[in-house]
Amino acid sequence: MVPQVEPENNKVQKYPTMPEVVEELKKVSNIGFPILTMSLVNYLRNMAMVICMGRLGSLELAGGALAIGFTNIIGYSLLSGLAMGMDPLCSQAIGSQNHALAFLTLQRTIFILLFASLPISLLWFNLQPLMLILNQNPDITKIATIYCKFAIPDLLANSLLHPLRIFLRSKSITWPLMWSNLLAMFLHIPITIFLTFKLSLGVQGIAISNFITNFITLFLLLLYLYFNTNFNKESYYSNSNFTTNLKTPFLPKSWPTFFTNSTWEGWGVLIRLSIQSCLAVCLEWWWYEFMTLLAGYLPNPKVALATSAIVIQTTSLMYTIPSALSASVSTRVGNELGAERPEKAKLAASVAVSLALITSLVGLVGTTFGRGAWGRVYTHDKEILELTMAVLPIIGVCELANCPQTTSCGILRGCARPGIGAAINFYAFYLVGAPVAVVLGFVWKLGFLGLCYGLLAAQIACVVSILTVSASPFQKPYFRNSASPPSKTSFQILPPTTTPSPTSSDRPGSGSSGCSVGPPPVAFVSYLV
Repeated sequence: MVPQVEPENNKVQKYPTMPEVVEELKKVSNIGFPILTMSLVNYLRNMAMVICMGRLGSLELAGGALAIGFTNIIGYSLLSGLAMGMDPLCSQAIGSQNHALAFLTLQRTIFILLFASLPISLLWFNLQPLMLILNQNPDITKIATIYCKFAIPDLLANSLLHPLRIFLRSKSITWPLMWSNLLAMFLHIPITIFLTFKLSLGVQGIAISNFITNFITLFLLLLYLYFNTNFNKESYYSNSNFTTNLKTPFLPKSWPTFFTNSTWEGWGVLIRLSIQSCLAVCLEWWWYEFMTLLAGYLPNPKVALATSAIVIQTTSLMYTIPSALSASVSTRVGNELGAERPEKAKLAASVAVSLALITSLVGLVGTTFGRGAWGRVYTHDKEILELTMAVLPIIGVCELANCPQTTSCGILRGCARPGIGAAINFYAFYLVGAPVAVVLGFVWKLGFLGLCYGLLAAQIACVVSILTVSASPFQKPYFRNSASPPSKTSFQILPPTTTPSPTSSDRPGSGSSGCSVGPPPVAFVSYLV
């Protein structure tokens, strides 16, 4: 095992120069701005869904809210998290010019998501008996079940969309994602109005319009891939099994190779990363639902639940920026590590975290000084407004921690270490945040304010731990240098002895977080010699 020497032109100084920082800022922005736009569009789309449900009546609004919460917890969060397992593999494969491996990872991830959709669809279809067992209102449950049944095709759409978006993002192709999303959104509003009100389909019309919009987005992306000549120049079929005369690699002739013996190499790597990424996403996502559940047991549940809904809408809006930064830095770090440029990966991480700190300050100022106006957007009830104005500054302080924490999770994904993020999220949200929320909310009688302080405690514990781990030196990937390189469509797992052992002061996880990290849980993708 001989480490490859990094070319001089790939090195950066110990302290990067301003032109290098500006160049990295441009790269992060070029990836992140379209993703931010997509997140805002999706936020508006969800608001439009809720508005349409409210127009149908209070029963439909309650049933739709129950259905949206259930599909988010048991469905969309799982698919989104599982898809993120391909993030480090694709970004590092693209960085090392291993396009065949990146495409094979796309195929495998689609298969994993389709397989995961089967039990999820069964749960959605049988929502009514499950909710009745939990003593939910039968009328509300009936509406929620109708929505979930007609939303099942959306699982198929998301199983295809999530991996395709990550695959394109790993190649720094995000503008087509934005334009396809925007065009689909313009069609979504008239489709929803037509199905829901003109055809009088009600809640089921909203569910149908939602998955139609996602399939439109998918169709537009496939059109882009088919007519984009840049994909013709890339070696998706450099392996002997990958032979085709088609213009684009996204059409059927390539799929039979998915089931040959050589393609089963590395399934364990992808599945492990997918499960770890899924846990990291769901553990944080589910905590907000846990907070809503606790709010229902407070002395004045109507006010607490209404305020909780406003808080979740607010955090969802503010989350669009850190999620875009997280996706951008994951791609940049993975690309640079795949290209054997760890110093440039560190630069990308530093730039992204700096942007996260700036945007978190903006969020704090907005929630503090605009809390009255923002609360009146949702309600004019005096009690709800007073509680909302009291908790929004706390949510702003939470954002000071949440934005760098979410961005740092992207750094860990780019380094193929999502398991660390999952462990920290469990420790911070459930071993720190949940007990603090229960004690302050119920024992000390602070009510919903106490629950928000619990969220703040969780975010502080999370950001301290995750920044400590993310700030540790990036380990340069070392690749096997042999006369017989591994297949371009295989993952290469290097034994621990091949990874350079950092000193005790430089060892990842030796900081105050208490998380013992050691070497990355998976070695980086194969290098093309």
